Amino acid sequence: MSISINQVIAFSTVARTGSFAEAAIQLHLSQPALSISIKKLEEALGGKLLARTTRSVALTPEGKAFYPVARRLLSDWEQSLQDVRNHFTLRRGKLDIAAMPTYTINRLPEILADFHRQCPDIHVTVHDVIAESVVEMVREGRCELGVTFDPGDASDLNFQPLFKDRFIAILPAKHRLLMKEKLRWADVLAYPHISLQRPAGARALIDKALAKQGLVLTPAFESHQLVSIGRMVMAGLGLSVVPSTSQAQMEEMGLQCRAISSPVIIHQLGVITRRQQSLSVAAQKMESLIQVASST
Repeated sequence: MSISINQVIAFSTVARTGSFAEAAIQLHLSQPALSISIKKLEEALGGKLLARTTRSVALTPEGKAFYPVARRLLSDWEQSLQDVRNHFTLRRGKLDIAAMPTYTINRLPEILADFHRQCPDIHVTVHDVIAESVVEMVREGRCELGVTFDPGDASDLNFQPLFKDRFIAILPAKHRLLMKEKLRWADVLAYPHISLQRPAGARALIDKALAKQGLVLTPAFESHQLVSIGRMVMAGLGLSVVPSTSQAQMEEMGLQCRAISSPVIIHQLGVITRRQQSLSVAAQKMESLIQVASST
């Protein structure tokens, strides 16, 4: 037979007040209802907890042993409820989010600062991973939300668009192509190319767009990390085309960034969450701040 928290509350109140009448008043119960609650508790535990006479109520030896246990149960119950309340009011909790390095470096810090000002007691862990790993971590439930490129036909995920990202060419300073007024893919591919590594979604998008123009990308070097690609270009190993979200990062390395056309390649960046999983209050707050930051 199970024991309810209301039965424990009823017993503790009677034990504390020493009176069924007073306990009934404090609990807003009738005395018969209170007596039934105590009786069910005793039946569940296997014996009498209270010795009741016409004038007084006393604890049996078993009741004396159970009373401190009941108080601990009620204290733990209240603490557990308070912990849940703290999660709802953003006074306690932990949030894991995943995002691509270009986003975590260039856009996320200000969002995190805003989140921390509003929710200083929420511990946030940022998983700085490639786009495909963002999808994987959200899909597996290791992160509540992620910021990445549109995962396409993913029936288990929700995708909320933030903004469109255009691919740009990156070149070393004083490269001869910087003299051209308009830069085309054919111009860039005339030089050794440093590319994102398959099976990156961005690489697949580039290959598909180039194929429509009759162009073929044959990389001299490949990497999963845009930082590594930028360093290779800086070292004079070739040229590359990267998402514009990494422009500030590339310019910090001393690289020149230029728009590139024929074809213009654009893809959508947004927030992904699991379709069948409700977000915590903390995750909802973070998603809202990300959306606001992208609209300003």
